[in-house]
Amino acid sequence: MAYVICEPCVGVKDRACVDVCPVSCIYEKQRDGFPDMLYINPEECICCSLCPSECPVNAIYDEDDVPEIWRHYVALNRAMFA
Repeated sequence: MAYVICEPCVGVKDRACVDVCPVSCIYEKQRDGFPDMLYINPEECICCSLCPSECPVNAIYDEDDVPEIWRHYVALNRAMFA
């Protein structure tokens, strides 16, 4: 499992989560058809749990705990790194 960034990050992209990530797995990526936000590489994430508490908009969730309304962000996040 990995952490996933969800809708509250769209257009905000506060980088506090990037600063605390010990493995630098959070990226600001641009790709057509994808929201303008930060993304966590699920292959690099070590699930250290540092990033959720640093997010000022509460956009980061453990993959299993993503609220139903934002579940599609799990697949979206994985697709960004496919």
